[in-house]
Amino acid sequence: MRARIFLWSAVLLLCFWWLTARADWSVRSLSAPLFRSGLKWSEPETVQGAGLGADEQNNIDIYKRARLATVYVTSTTVRRDFFYQQVASKSLGSGFLVNEDGFILTNFHVISGSSQIQVTLSDQTRYVGRAVDTDRSDDLALIKIEPKKKVQPLRLGDSEHLQVGQKVLAIGDPFGLEGTLTVGVVSSIGRAIQSEGSGQLEGMVQTDAAINGGNSGGPLLDSNGYVIGINTAILGETNLGIGFALPINRAKALLTDYQAGRITERPKVGVSTEYVAGDLAEALSLPRRGGLLIQQVSAGSSEFAAGLRGAREVIIVGNNELGVGGDLIVAIDGQAVDREDALVRAYSRKRVGDTVTLTVVRNGRSIQLPVRLLRPPPDLEQ
Repeated sequence: MRARIFLWSAVLLLCFWWLTARADWSVRSLSAPLFRSGLKWSEPETVQGAGLGADEQNNIDIYKRARLATVYVTSTTVRRDFFYQQVASKSLGSGFLVNEDGFILTNFHVISGSSQIQVTLSDQTRYVGRAVDTDRSDDLALIKIEPKKKVQPLRLGDSEHLQVGQKVLAIGDPFGLEGTLTVGVVSSIGRAIQSEGSGQLEGMVQTDAAINGGNSGGPLLDSNGYVIGINTAILGETNLGIGFALPINRAKALLTDYQAGRITERPKVGVSTEYVAGDLAEALSLPRRGGLLIQQVSAGSSEFAAGLRGAREVIIVGNNELGVGGDLIVAIDGQAVDREDALVRAYSRKRVGDTVTLTVVRNGRSIQLPVRLLRPPPDLEQ
């Protein structure tokens, strides 16, 4: 009996030794190459940064130049609380230098109601700024600092020929995060939006470059580093990829007025219109080339005084209502209307007191109406 137990014990020990030996061999066979050649990683033997693409380098070059000209604007407003005690509150925004004398463009709402304006440059030097001209209707402000050293301004571009899809770059200080760069494209042009404190803003540039609180007043740049817009508003409370910039050509008019010593008075469009062309225009018995079909004419406006006519009835086109029977604007100062913001763009180059000639189609006949641009009535200024 003992001999049999001893025999089985020996067999079990032999099996255990054999299995253990196989396992050790298996581990050694798998791990041996690692120990022989050294641990391997997924990085190159010589560590180096990835090569920059042409578009990446373009972004970097533009940022390095534009960063120096973009400023951080803090405005202090004094108000009274529930107990009639004076309380100071601060609002944050951006701006950018337009010349070496320290003139800075920003949004009017960035400095509205402020008792003190502080401007911080990219090197963290701070200056007291003062507003030297404003255009509330376009949400624009021109402020001035007295720089103690040479400053680098941005170059102003041309917003007249922007194309949907072209690259744009936004620089500013969202939420106080100074010198933030975002990149996107022009998503649309000629947008009309309702801006807080500035009423209706016409002809805006829509972009998906991320814009948030604090970006207001900062530059929107093209791929050559030229300013083509001023970041002004977003849709909703936070960035949804839908931001709006004021075309820079509207700001150029403010700069021209200031330089000439004129008071900035911008005419406002006093009609609502819908752009119609092609098959829809023909279906309405209008010229196929189309134009701006007037929907309503505001009482007291320049267009009202000139005798322009709005819609007489409303029809359903698809799922939308369209007023018909009014004048169709087909040309402005001899230039054919080919986009929905044509009237806004034409007015942005004019001043109160100027005259524009509108070519309109009325009852099948083409007539020309001179429109003297009047000071906007209060309901259009708001």
